[in-house]
Amino acid sequence: MELSSFSPRERWMALLAGERPDRIPTDYQATPEVTARLLRNLGCADLEALYRRLHIDARRFVAARPLREHHPDDPQADVWGVRFRTVDYGTGAYDEPAFQPLAQMTTVAEIDAYRWPDPDDFDYDAIRRELDADDGYRPIHCGCYEPFLLYGYLRGLEQSFEDLALRPDMADAILGHLFDFHFEHLRRSFEAGGGRIDLTWVAEDLGSQTGPLIGLETYRRYLLPNQIRMADLARSHGIHVMYHTDGAARLFLPDLIERVGIEILNPIQWRCPGMEREGLVADFGDRLIFHGSIDNQHTLPFGSVDDVRAEVRESIEIYRTARWICNPCHNLQPITPTENIVAMYETIHRSGQ
Repeated sequence: MELSSFSPRERWMALLAGERPDRIPTDYQATPEVTARLLRNLGCADLEALYRRLHIDARRFVAARPLREHHPDDPQADVWGVRFRTVDYGTGAYDEPAFQPLAQMTTVAEIDAYRWPDPDDFDYDAIRRELDADDGYRPIHCGCYEPFLLYGYLRGLEQSFEDLALRPDMADAILGHLFDFHFEHLRRSFEAGGGRIDLTWVAEDLGSQTGPLIGLETYRRYLLPNQIRMADLARSHGIHVMYHTDGAARLFLPDLIERVGIEILNPIQWRCPGMEREGLVADFGDRLIFHGSIDNQHTLPFGSVDDVRAEVRESIEIYRTARWICNPCHNLQPITPTENIVAMYETIHRSGQ
């Protein structure tokens, strides 16, 4: 592989092989409002043009095409039966759950009788068609398994946490249905990829701003076993495992590395307790690729261009002995100035050789 002419995919794959690419790779995540503004401000016709303008090594996402858009019993809901409403927060909008179809259920029999999505309701040949037309320039990402997030949408977040502590039979039933669907859905997706899918998400938000959201034993009881199974499924198809968890999640990293076998950790909210970059590199830098780290709660939205440049350079130095993909530590928000976003990508491009 020629070090001076890596493609985005070659940069990612070099890191995953434990090698050094020509420069530190980059990635991109932002709200739709931010992406639209960048396209306008930078005069880019589409997302690919934006990536090339800012030297972003972003993944390309492929997915099976849904054959139905709504739950069979509720035309106002998504395929899971969850209804959403758009909440405007001034500079943009998010879709938030407004109706949880499992919220009033009290028995496992009700959970089992619910009309869960069926993997048959997707066109997996859509993945083959997309990959047949792909040029191999960008890494290919397919799929996400993040069951407790969806559990909260289906049942309400407060009651979902209560289930883990008070109603284990309900938690097992719901998580079981979520796993069964996702395992078969992703198995068919990975098979359709025919060895051309590089990455997938196994994910769950395990940390808050100040500490873990659940205890380690609760994680091991309810989430760890199926995360292992899903990661094993991905590896059986030659697919690398990325893991997403926001917040202070250090408590869970040994299990995630040693038992789930994750290779890439996102997003590294380094201001949260236990997530300090230096400590993560010292303890896990020989076994993980770090993905994220450029702070989008303080530095990117509220710092100056010089502050952004300084944080990128600081991160380069901290991760010098580790493997790192430079990326904002969550979706770029509309309050983040265009010049700060450009400064992040220009600085890593210039200084990350």
